[in-house]
Amino acid sequence: MAKAQKNRASKQPYVSTEQLTLTGFETPFSHSLRSDNRWIILSHQIPWDSLVGVYSSEMNNDRTGAGGINPRVVLGALIIKHICNLTDRETVQQIQENMYMQYFIGYSSFSDEEPFDASLFVDIRKRLGIAQLNALNEKIVELSRMKHDMTDDEGPNPSDSAITGTSDVPKETSGEVTHKGKLIVDATACPQDIAYPTDLNLLNDARMKSEELIDFLYTPELHGQKPRTYREVARKCYLETAQKKKKSKKVVRSALRKQLSYLGRNLRSIDKLLDAYHLMPFDAHQCKYMFVIRTLYDQQKQMYDSKTHSIEDRIVSIHQPHVRPIVRGKTTADVEFGAKIQVSLMDGYAFLDDIS
Repeated sequence: MAKAQKNRASKQPYVSTEQLTLTGFETPFSHSLRSDNRWIILSHQIPWDSLVGVYSSEMNNDRTGAGGINPRVVLGALIIKHICNLTDRETVQQIQENMYMQYFIGYSSFSDEEPFDASLFVDIRKRLGIAQLNALNEKIVELSRMKHDMTDDEGPNPSDSAITGTSDVPKETSGEVTHKGKLIVDATACPQDIAYPTDLNLLNDARMKSEELIDFLYTPELHGQKPRTYREVARKCYLETAQKKKKSKKVVRSALRKQLSYLGRNLRSIDKLLDAYHLMPFDAHQCKYMFVIRTLYDQQKQMYDSKTHSIEDRIVSIHQPHVRPIVRGKTTADVEFGAKIQVSLMDGYAFLDDIS
């Protein structure tokens, strides 16, 4: 069966904000866009030309070859996604259906087609790192300060002190200003939406993934008889414990021992199957799973033998091995799973200083 072709992204060229007007936007209806709409107002407040220049230079979109994605479409879609707290697919659908959002991301007329495939958000997040985000933030702060300085030259504006929070800081009478305003630094967590990682569930997921790798590796011409995995028996043993409402420590430990034995057998079978190949048959995605499963097995085996429940760099998801448990001590959840970040807030602008 042929693989479906994905609509990766629109190839519409970037148009400066000075060339976009409300009356020039073609709509499928008899009236034009409302100037008091929130997306229209926000689109006029964002310095698109400057941000697009920073984005293009940071992402190296000026290299030879096929043209890159319209930077305003990328940045606008990310802003819409986080303002409305939408999923990747829902963001694409909302933009497809909403002409105000399409104006916000730089369209000159309404289109009933998806701006890009929802999977493109994954590639965007992989490429947008701390350096790129801070470069965009620094450009916004720079433009904001330039606008503030121009306002000061024209005359005092009472609202400026409320925005910047610097009314209580006296300016020096001579020389350069060395400090002003407030800087707030805080460490927090970005929770990741994953299932609560119990040891039994993790071992079951790893065992099932190891069975998929065995099925991929096995070739009758190379290996003869297929290695036994006992997948039906292992699944039954897992469900007998997982479906119980109350599980004693003895029952859980017995279930962990069985899943460890099944997973260990599968890993040894994978090694024997790989010995028959001259080149690595796995692609990068499968190699990642193989290394994650081996690390998970070693961690779970070590915790089982030492009868502990903690270990350094513990894997809590085989699909997202970078996610780490963070003890937060909240009422709703003692532990959150995600990334630790350090954020600094300066003049109302947030900067991502560190992520781990």
